[in-house]
Amino acid sequence: MVDGMLGRGQPLLELRGIEKHFGPVRALRRVDFTIEAGKVTALCGDNGAGKSVTVKIMSGIIQPDGGELVWRGRPVHLRTPRDAADLGIATVYQDLALCDNLDIVQNMFLGRERRRFGALDEGPMEQAARSTLADLRVTTVRSIRQPVGSLSGGQRQSVAVARAVLWNSQLMMLDEPTAALGVNQTALVLSLVRRLADQGYGVVIISHNLNDVFEVADRIAVLHLGTMVAQGEASEFDRQSVVELMTTGKVERADSGSLAANRASKEA
Repeated sequence: MVDGMLGRGQPLLELRGIEKHFGPVRALRRVDFTIEAGKVTALCGDNGAGKSVTVKIMSGIIQPDGGELVWRGRPVHLRTPRDAADLGIATVYQDLALCDNLDIVQNMFLGRERRRFGALDEGPMEQAARSTLADLRVTTVRSIRQPVGSLSGGQRQSVAVARAVLWNSQLMMLDEPTAALGVNQTALVLSLVRRLADQGYGVVIISHNLNDVFEVADRIAVLHLGTMVAQGEASEFDRQSVVELMTTGKVERADSGSLAANRASKEA
C-alpha cells in the first residue's frame, strides 16, 4: 500500500478546463479529467483525439494554455517532467526507456544510483530492487542481475513499472502497455496493473485495445477531437458505446445503457 495516499476513489489528479493550442490548431478544448487513487482509469480515443497531448501535460512535458491541474486538492504547475516526478507522477511510454545492455538493478536505479564513499552501493540497490519486484509479485524474472535485453515484453513492462514504484510514484500512466505482446505477456501486464491499483496507486492506461480496457479498468474516459466526451465508471459503458464515442463523439443508440455516454451525447 502506498504510504500517505488518499483513500480509494478520492481524486488524485484533476484536469479542469484544460486548453491547448498549437498555432491555429486547438488540440484540447476545456478538458476535464479526474484520476482517482486506487483505481485504473482507461483513457481512450482515436488517433488525433488528444490523448498524447493530455498525457504530456500531466507529465510536465508541455504546458496548457488554459485551465488548471489539481494534485491531491492543490493547484499545481508542471513546468518540467521533473516537477511531475517530484509530485509522484510517472509515465511509462511504449519504448519503456530501458537500456538493454544493463541489468534489472542498473535500470531501476539509472540516474539515481546509490553511492557509498564514492563507489556504487550495490547491496542496498539489489535489496531495494528485489523487494520492489516482490511487492508487485513480479516473479517471472530469473535474476535481478540479468540484462534487460534478455527479458520478454511483459517482463520489460514490469521492470519499467517497478522502477516508477521504486522512485516513489503515486500515479502511473502507461502508454499502450500491452502493444505487441502475446496473450500470456498481456495477462502478466494487466495483472500487474490491477495490483498497482489494489495497492493504492492511481493508474492511467492509454489503450486502443478495448478487451484490455474492459478487463482491467475501473473508470473509462473518452476523448474525441480534443474534447472529453465521456468519463465515468466502466460499468456505465459497453464496447459499442466506447467505439461510437471514439469515432463520432456521441452515442446514437437509445438503448446503449451507458449513463456516462448518454450524458455526453446530450451535452454534445
